[in-house]
Amino acid sequence: MVMKFVFQQQTVTADMTGMLKKFYHIVAFSWYIFVIQSVYAKRNSDKPAGMFVYGGPWKYLTFLNLVLQIVFFGLASVNDLQPVGKGSKTSLLCLCKDLLFSVFAFPVGMVILMFWLIFAYDRQLVYPASMDSLFPPWMNHAMHTLVLPIVFGEILVEPHIYPKTKNGLAALGFVSVAYSGWVVWVYLTVGIWVYPLLGMFSSSGLTVFFFYNMLVLALLYLLGQTLNRKVWGKEHPKLTRT
Repeated sequence: MVMKFVFQQQTVTADMTGMLKKFYHIVAFSWYIFVIQSVYAKRNSDKPAGMFVYGGPWKYLTFLNLVLQIVFFGLASVNDLQPVGKGSKTSLLCLCKDLLFSVFAFPVGMVILMFWLIFAYDRQLVYPASMDSLFPPWMNHAMHTLVLPIVFGEILVEPHIYPKTKNGLAALGFVSVAYSGWVVWVYLTVGIWVYPLLGMFSSSGLTVFFFYNMLVLALLYLLGQTLNRKVWGKEHPKLTRT
């Protein structure tokens, strides 16, 4: 009787956890869709000079991060519809979803911290005051603040399968170099830096700054990996099915 009761309690807990996870993913996905639509609605508004002169919003890490979060939570919501049998192997969709979160969605989402550090020092370097006429304060926080608790929440609602550390860092490093190259390309093409901060550096200083950003991303990746292990442990059923 005792064993039966314990089993029933575990089943109820698992069901509640599964419902919470599905609800969280749907809400986060819907929220990011709403934010992207709100940003897109500003396309015909008066914008600060040079803001969308080349590459549109696709040169801004903030916008790319919003798209990244939408893709992740969209995949997570679809993956939640898949039945998971006890002892069954993890599906390819689940592996892709976890790879996207561990290597990209978490560290890139967390790098928004750097935005607020620079903003506190001198907002003109990353988010000039002229932007306030285009994006009201709630949109600024939607793009640069709420990302943090949402990615932290994802760590708490579901365990994630991380790749080998060297492989994860290599993939993250490749994307980081690609984005840095894109930023430089925009400057060489139209003579405007994506962020005013970059115009303060010499060529060597800019190289150091880009490498510093890659180091921060690597540390954030390791932070996510550590939190995942601390919260769920290495022996969680999902983490042993692979």
